[in-house]
Amino acid sequence: MKYDVIVVGGGLGGLTAGAKLAKEGRKVLLIEQHDRPGGCATTFRRKDFTMEVGLHEMDGLDPRDMKTRIFRDLGVFDEVTFLKVPEFYRFVNGRYDFVMPHDPEMAIDSLICLFPAGEEGIRAYFHRILNAKKIMKESAGEPERSLGEFLDSILGDEDLKLILLGNLGYFHDDPYTLSLNYYSVAQGSYFSGGGNFIQGGSQVLSTFLAGSIEKNGGKVLLKHLVTDIIVEGGKAVGVKYRAAGRVAGESGALDAKFEAGTPETRKAFGHDIIVNASIPSLLNFSLPGSYADKLRKEVAAREIGASLLTVYFGFNKSLRETGSRNYSYFLYDPSVKSQADIRGNNRGPFAQRSFTFVDYGQVDSRLAPEGKSVGAVCCVDYTLQWEGLSRKEYRQKKEEVAQGFIEKLEALIPGFREAIEFYEVGTSKTVERYTLNPQGAVYGFAQSPGRVAMDEIPALPNLHFASAWSRIGGGFSGAIYSGYMCAFKILRATGSSLRSR
Repeated sequence: MKYDVIVVGGGLGGLTAGAKLAKEGRKVLLIEQHDRPGGCATTFRRKDFTMEVGLHEMDGLDPRDMKTRIFRDLGVFDEVTFLKVPEFYRFVNGRYDFVMPHDPEMAIDSLICLFPAGEEGIRAYFHRILNAKKIMKESAGEPERSLGEFLDSILGDEDLKLILLGNLGYFHDDPYTLSLNYYSVAQGSYFSGGGNFIQGGSQVLSTFLAGSIEKNGGKVLLKHLVTDIIVEGGKAVGVKYRAAGRVAGESGALDAKFEAGTPETRKAFGHDIIVNASIPSLLNFSLPGSYADKLRKEVAAREIGASLLTVYFGFNKSLRETGSRNYSYFLYDPSVKSQADIRGNNRGPFAQRSFTFVDYGQVDSRLAPEGKSVGAVCCVDYTLQWEGLSRKEYRQKKEEVAQGFIEKLEALIPGFREAIEFYEVGTSKTVERYTLNPQGAVYGFAQSPGRVAMDEIPALPNLHFASAWSRIGGGFSGAIYSGYMCAFKILRATGSSLRSR
């Protein structure tokens, strides 16, 4: 079968690219190994509850936000409802309990009231993040700083820095190795446009984009895995793929029926191939030797980002009944006394791990039946912390981790434990198994200062990258931007003529 464009992977980057290209008349084939589209932008059902896999809040969606333009173009706003999140986050560390507003002026005033000696630095921080793109343009060519270095240069109080770093886990695991430019653009978008949750969960957006591809004549093939890129004459011309099988249990083993026989390998050909899978996964394909060597060096020069552990909760009531009043809580362990302690905490024992709790029942999430609600604990995680464990040891460790978080939340929100009807733990190994991202990396490559933009990585002719691993970086916004820009690149190169129809 011949297509205009083949998309390898159905995460938000691939779905956005595919939806735009299909809308413009391209014949699109999207191949996704999971049983649903979306990658980290998915949900799953447990009992009465719909569990949100990845989305806590989506930044922006103000008139200047590029996502607003993208969603209007693709008709997203006609079918998907976005709910405004009431506040940015509540920060608690045993020394301070502070609610960060989304409105930047309110945030500035509240922080100055709490830290009057830090007024100059607080204003400098917000000036930097609210004017990020302008400042980046003016400072082009200058050595880039880390977020940690920037905060040290403008602020003295470590707790003030920690409050500003409350949602650091949305981007990275260490302020001293996080690009100030990358952080400023993303964080500035949260303050300038607020936060939004997709009513019904992120699966609603992913399913809409997949449906848009098919509505416009494309094809979305789920539960199939691309095993190779076909290269002819130095160009990417197609893919090899097969049935993906069924992943079962914590070991990630394929079911017996699938293992008993070799699934049929098929081929599909297209003028352009978009890789929505991880960039490192390309090294498993039979690419031309010279290109594979270049790609291997480029991948080796970049650090793979952190993963996440999530504890999913289904509650027998709204947590409002227990006194919960905030949407998202960022609980920093009291042992984290400076931003220099964050990296060690993220790699230390789970008993002292800082974490996030999101109470989706604070908005009309539609994730639970009336009278019930869902929530999630989330913290930085690494696959190395789960290696070498037997199945029994793995499950036991997950239970210990969950109970530790429950104990801390019970102390913060009395009645929390009694409200739990269901809980389940997903680790970095879980993320790795379902997304096929190496080390379960949810944000792709770490966004370190001076990281070379992914569009500088040499690509074969007609081979394109569109994912959290590519030019813009991770997160929902980064993946969406990447996919849309990739689609435009292809449209500009191929013009308005249709190729396969």
